[in-house]
Amino acid sequence: MSAWRQAGLNYINYSQIAARLVRQALKADLRVEALKRDEANVRFTQWKDGKPIKNA
Repeated sequence: MSAWRQAGLNYINYSQIAARLVRQALKADLRVEALKRDEANVRFTQWKDGKPIKNA
């Protein structure tokens, strides 16, 4: 069994932690660019009767 699984993590959590640690270990000039990729944008769409509901 994988160490991350034994620690009670799923693969997504494990990879997020690993990516964050790699970004923190970078040199300062490379860290700025890498931190930009750390942000995530998510859009939620509500559906009703098989069609998306437009938000006003």
